[in-house]
Amino acid sequence: MTTPARDGRIVVVGASLAGLRAAETLREKGFTGELTLVGDEPVPPYDRPPLSKQVLLGRVAAGDCGLPARRPVDARWKLGVRATGLDATRKRVLLADGEELPYDRVLIATGTRARPWPHPEEAALDGVFTLRTDEDAARLAARLDAGPRRVLVIGAGFTGSEIASACRERGLPVTVAERGRAPLIGALGGTAAAFATRLQRAHGVDLRCGVTVTSLRGSGGRLTGAAFSDGSSIDADIAVVALGAVRNTEWLDGSGLAAGPRGVACDAGCRVFTMYGIVTDDVFVAGDVARFPHPLFEYQMIALEHWGNAVAQAEVAAHNMVSPGPLRRPHLTVPAFWSSQFGLNIKSVGVPTFSDQVILAQGRPEDRRLVAVYGYRGRITAAVTVDRAKWLDHYRHLIETGAPFPPAPGAADFHAGHEPVPSDVPDPRVLSHGPTVALTGHLPDRRLTLLRPGG
Repeated sequence: MTTPARDGRIVVVGASLAGLRAAETLREKGFTGELTLVGDEPVPPYDRPPLSKQVLLGRVAAGDCGLPARRPVDARWKLGVRATGLDATRKRVLLADGEELPYDRVLIATGTRARPWPHPEEAALDGVFTLRTDEDAARLAARLDAGPRRVLVIGAGFTGSEIASACRERGLPVTVAERGRAPLIGALGGTAAAFATRLQRAHGVDLRCGVTVTSLRGSGGRLTGAAFSDGSSIDADIAVVALGAVRNTEWLDGSGLAAGPRGVACDAGCRVFTMYGIVTDDVFVAGDVARFPHPLFEYQMIALEHWGNAVAQAEVAAHNMVSPGPLRRPHLTVPAFWSSQFGLNIKSVGVPTFSDQVILAQGRPEDRRLVAVYGYRGRITAAVTVDRAKWLDHYRHLIETGAPFPPAPGAADFHAGHEPVPSDVPDPRVLSHGPTVALTGHLPDRRLTLLRPGG
């Protein structure tokens, strides 16, 4: 006999990594009811990390990046259809084709999309790309195969840096424009970013930091070049816009949920908050679109665009959707991330931006093999390895146990004489941008209706 939590109707909105893993976990946990997955792309779930790596290098076709299924999910798939709204009162998910899907519980796993170039007429030029979907990757790889004269990459975060790396490995001239003072500075802080700067320039990247692209030029509908804020310009026939991601929350406008530009806010068990800060019991969230409190980082509301986090959070959300209160568990996984660029494998655990100091614990930058350890208020909060991935588990344990910073010697090549330096990241105390946003995900200028008891 099934319990009420293990039958009924569950709708998963978002048919990518988090949505698929959640659906599989629901079945593993004994859910026997009606399961529907909604996805705005017309293809089954696929893996996104290879798109900026192997696909751009021509080693894997974009259409061959499908996610392997762990088990059958016995679900109804609604692919190529956008969700346009959520009616929490009637418990319906509204779709662009006019269908309304009733639910007892719903999981929001709509992820992110690439931030577009802000000038539509320039974005429409032939040769201007973003990279998020398999179609994006296939189109860009085909243009790289054609041998462009120069590729412009706008933005030097992880995706932009990986694209630049693929171009250089192909032998293509590439210019990277980054408005910050170094690549990866927003993710890893200034100290690590200085290493990334030297790495890119050593591989022949025309790296321009502290500048913005003021316009993309075209002729006859085709991209011909770009102008920069310092007055310089270049000729280029491909521009890849790598300005980060936009969380897919617009479809939740008017739902009464805590959904806004920073994501969908939830508790540690993936239950979504309403815009008044009240936790729901039938709406859950997982993956890149989620904002959640993490005890290792002072319960600040964080959002992570990481493959591993999407999987772990989806599994927790699915477990909690079919479990009674006392058996529910929190999402406590230590964040992890990896990037392959310029012949190096960069991996991290923890949250490097949640730090005030960093120390070079192992290796040397000139050898391109190192471990940088981050701390906040005397506690280890993150570690970044360059071609030293075997040490990740060691530092993950130190993060989980709140080990003191700087770390004690743990390896033969530990740098006992090195002193911590400022990690040069945004102040962790203001990461949440104030209590209103931390709790609800709404921007402070969103006016809330005050609810008063009648009388």
